[in-house]
Amino acid sequence: MSNTASLKNVYKEQIAPALMKQFNYSTPMQIPVLKKIVVNQGLGMATADRKIIEVASNEMALITGQKPVTTVSKKDISNFHLRKKMPIGVMVTLRRDRMYEFLERLIRVALPRIRDFKGIEGKLDGHGNYTLGIQEQIIFPEINLDNIEKILGMNITFVTSAKTDEEGYALLKAFGLPFKESKK
Repeated sequence: MSNTASLKNVYKEQIAPALMKQFNYSTPMQIPVLKKIVVNQGLGMATADRKIIEVASNEMALITGQKPVTTVSKKDISNFHLRKKMPIGVMVTLRRDRMYEFLERLIRVALPRIRDFKGIEGKLDGHGNYTLGIQEQIIFPEINLDNIEKILGMNITFVTSAKTDEEGYALLKAFGLPFKESKK
């Protein structure tokens, strides 16, 4: 299987043994793994223009290589001109090889294209998971700048099997996510 993502092989050969040694795990089943990556775009302005959902869906498919699911509202909110079951966003859940390929493209190509990039914040959610907010979808090379109608942001959530933030941080740092150096 020569087409597997190189990050998957790096995890098996280098990251997992290093984490086992660092945290003194008694069994390889305790080593944290990256379970999935969820890419989400909330499009509140889609209540006024339904074409935005279609454009965002096409861009998300280009970025992730997988068809996104349209998310809908759960209830009516009159102040936002929102009705129940109205489309308000798109999301993709990446697992296995696609997840590793997306992570590799994010780390090696997309994040370095951010203007004045000095690293990402290292704040995890308390359970070893991390959410990265991106303001512009144009950092991904798959997006053609000539066809952009509106700059849209997205949230990228890394879901791990880590029990603590320290384990999750060590796992994501080992994959190569460029965290800012904390002042401890």
